[in-house]
Amino acid sequence: MALDRRAELGEFLRSRRARLRPEELGLPSYGGRRRVPGLRREELAQLAGVSVDHYVRLEQGRTLHFSEAVLDAVARALRLDDVERQHFYRLARPWPDSDRSEAPQQVRAGLQRLLDSVGDVPAYIVGRNTDVLAWNRLAAALITDFGALPPAQRNLARLVFLDEGMRSLYADWPQKARDVAAYLRLDAGRHPDDPATTALLDELSAHSAAFRTAWAEHRLQDKTHGRYIYRHPVVGEVDLGFETLRLPDDPDQALIAHTVEQGSPSHTALRLLASWAEETRPVGHRGH
Repeated sequence: MALDRRAELGEFLRSRRARLRPEELGLPSYGGRRRVPGLRREELAQLAGVSVDHYVRLEQGRTLHFSEAVLDAVARALRLDDVERQHFYRLARPWPDSDRSEAPQQVRAGLQRLLDSVGDVPAYIVGRNTDVLAWNRLAAALITDFGALPPAQRNLARLVFLDEGMRSLYADWPQKARDVAAYLRLDAGRHPDDPATTALLDELSAHSAAFRTAWAEHRLQDKTHGRYIYRHPVVGEVDLGFETLRLPDDPDQALIAHTVEQGSPSHTALRLLASWAEETRPVGHRGH
């Protein structure tokens, strides 16, 4: 399932038109049943101040040579947020030929030492396609023993959608799955020609109905901050926040560190998890 940017652009624009209602935007609805929900192409073109033919050519991907003014107008008409707007611009503009996305990612030794020094909270580094590149012992104890997995299997999307154990680990697994799919779609838009992206999307589509459903929603979500409730088989329920730091010299790498409220039951559970992790000492703690 290679990411065809022209097809992806059309599907993205149609999905954003579908969530808008004419009456919300001051347009007459003219009554009657619509074949598809949301705005018609003609209505969107009217709101954006462009010709219908111009917008149709954009949505059908007939060309990737549109002015910034046209893209800005369409983005405003569709009420895109910042993440959606950047994704839209990436899809709607020509890309230079580059093999950067195919180069293996490496984690600096200093970053691994940083992860290891943050021993009281789970922390890990995610790269392209949600590959887990490095982690500390507490992250392995909380999520899975990444070091015991073959490198190709150290992938959050693959684990969330294809590993049955993950369904019981997250208290709200459906939401976690939707979040991962939305993040993966955003990442795939950054590297549409990466063979590894195509292989991962093909695998998930072939083996997970939940992924096919989540992918069809066309959600986009960057990993910034939030919280998840884990149901760990050893220490029970752990309510953790997380914060994400992008690496300045490689924005495709994100360091995710969990947080916990001091003195809370989850803080106690996390300390118990740390003790358990020290006793069991998972095999390995870094990616290659």
